[in-house]
Amino acid sequence: MTSEADGLFELGEPEPVSPAGEAGARATAPLAVRMRPRTLDEVVGQAHLLRPGAPLRRLVEGGAAASVLLYGPPGTGKTTIARLLAGVGSRHFVALSALSSGVKELRVVIEDARRRRDRLDQQTVLFIDEVHRFSKTQQDALLGAVEDRLVLLVAATTENPSFSVVSPLLSRSLVLQLQSLTEDEVRALLHRAVADPRGLGDAVSLTADAEAALVRLAAGDARRALTALEAAADGVAGTGATEIDVPAVERAVTEVTVRYDRQGDQHYDVISAFIKSIRGSDADAALHYLARMLVAGEDPRFIARRLMVHASEDIGLADPTALQAAVAAAQVVQLIGMPECRLALAQVTVHLATAPKSNAVITGIDEAMSEVRAGAVGAVPPHLRDGHYTGAQKLGNAVGYRYPHSTPDGVLAQQYPPDALVGRDYYRPTTHGAERTLADRLPKLRRAVRGSS
Repeated sequence: MTSEADGLFELGEPEPVSPAGEAGARATAPLAVRMRPRTLDEVVGQAHLLRPGAPLRRLVEGGAAASVLLYGPPGTGKTTIARLLAGVGSRHFVALSALSSGVKELRVVIEDARRRRDRLDQQTVLFIDEVHRFSKTQQDALLGAVEDRLVLLVAATTENPSFSVVSPLLSRSLVLQLQSLTEDEVRALLHRAVADPRGLGDAVSLTADAEAALVRLAAGDARRALTALEAAADGVAGTGATEIDVPAVERAVTEVTVRYDRQGDQHYDVISAFIKSIRGSDADAALHYLARMLVAGEDPRFIARRLMVHASEDIGLADPTALQAAVAAAQVVQLIGMPECRLALAQVTVHLATAPKSNAVITGIDEAMSEVRAGAVGAVPPHLRDGHYTGAQKLGNAVGYRYPHSTPDGVLAQQYPPDALVGRDYYRPTTHGAERTLADRLPKLRRAVRGSS
């Protein structure tokens, strides 16, 4: 330690960070680092947080002192935003990763922040990446410093902070949800990186197909897009070429760029083959099509929605747990996102493909709706009508209704459908899986309810 100022602890960053984030990044730095936005206006995406008057813009431009939890998928700008917040005024920026830091490191940073405040009148911005990996004890160690604004905490997480961050820390922070970049936003990012002197400086060009391949491979992740672009550019530079085409992208990322237009025929063909493979009980083919969609950058929420529909449409009560599994997978997609949610999607895909199948539920509701549209409605029987208002009984409403629970079996003879639909069967269970039990039980229930032998 050579001086009081220099002797203050430096953790997480080997050298001071300028207000512009990576404004002074060396040419040897990764492309994603060189292209890191220096101002809010250079940020691509997150328009909901950056429009005039939005919380993030107020924090950066207004210099407000508030701790922030940044929640969103990888490559959406969490680190960039942290650096922009650090660049307000003369704040000191320290970065820690929850993967490699603990309470000891936190205490060192907090003590350093106290010295900077007292001796230099300088506020410290503490950026913690993957804060959800901190234990409750580690998160609690931050509370005092955050509450006293000894540090301005900017914490990043890919998981819903409502489930992964302790309530006291959550209540002391502003939660900002970041969203995956759209295809157009990734495309704009690639254009800028190719042309900008900080980036590739027009040393290479992208074919339209290569650009589309990079957009698909990025799957909304800015860092992934720029890393793949840089690898492809280095590859063509090594051959003396200046144009990046699809083969160059494939060589660079060691992945075949799946031909898959999310707005075109491939989108519909692959999802159709996926569902038909599950319906046909071919788990292996279903996993192939699932992998194909995920590698191509299909929105996992779309896949999860289709699985929920399929659980009722093609399995139904033959396996009552199928819909539960599909809904659980959709929750995993929402709370965790890619790449981890691929496991839940694969699990429920195999579950549905290997489950017994029945379309009795969809056949029953579609048949009932078809008859209703055709006019088969009829009046609700008087004894089933609402009797909870003055004068209802005078109209005959609810008079004569028999309460099933008053009988030992909980089932008694009573008319439930309108007169014109008495005896009409819509649900016809199969003998597949758990529906076999219903196939035995339902005729007995119908006979008891309809009073037939």
